[in-house]
Amino acid sequence: MGAASSCILGIRGLSKSFHGREVLSGIDLEVPSGMIFTVLGPSGAGKSVFLKCVAGIVPPDAGAISFDGRPLGRDARAMRDFRRRCGVLFQGNALFDSLTALENVSLPLEQTTRLDKEEIQSRSLEALRQLEMEDFRDHHPGALSGGMQKRLALARAIVTQPELVLFDEPTAGLDPLRRNAVFAMIAKYQRLAGFTALVVTHDVPEALVASDRVALLEKGRIQFEGTPADFTSSTHPVVAQFRDSEAALRATIAAIRSPEPAAA
Repeated sequence: MGAASSCILGIRGLSKSFHGREVLSGIDLEVPSGMIFTVLGPSGAGKSVFLKCVAGIVPPDAGAISFDGRPLGRDARAMRDFRRRCGVLFQGNALFDSLTALENVSLPLEQTTRLDKEEIQSRSLEALRQLEMEDFRDHHPGALSGGMQKRLALARAIVTQPELVLFDEPTAGLDPLRRNAVFAMIAKYQRLAGFTALVVTHDVPEALVASDRVALLEKGRIQFEGTPADFTSSTHPVVAQFRDSEAALRATIAAIRSPEPAAA
């Protein structure tokens, strides 16, 4: 990564529609280097589509994405460089059931480098060791617990020593304790490895604790961007509605359960 650059990822005017329905509508965002940056938003807000556009999995209809100050777009060499320096932890982990843990982790190195087999195995074992998964190198994903699968997926995402790691709804379907564990895992290894983490999630409390900066994606646009403290104190109506939904539910339930006023 260029030493003079403080912004590892720049996004300008990013738009995407499916079957005439606009999902992303001119997103502008800058992701600073070396921190955990989380894009919040309700289900259906377009968070995963946004991340897939950034990852180059889904082509945007309009807009520009730059990585380390270098435009991606149709530059095949820039895209290859980006994919070499970027890791992805997909929603649902996207592990290959037919491969062992070691083989799953080795795959990105086999696909993106010209390392020999010994070096690939050495680096893959080191990634497993960092995530405390070395003893399960010969296990298939189906034989691992949900938390272990998540750690395995992260080992695969960081084995190439990426500068940017994209996390697509990393806590989807998990209970509160496991959500906490996943965000703690992301924070721990982001600090240890020094990569920039771009996370999309709808889990507000955990994200606010773990993130350095957050943005709110709603109705295809970035409605807010700032620190977790800024988000917590914001009076922006879209932010308040999303952030305070739990309090609104408590008030609604309290009203439902309150005794009916006595008839006159």
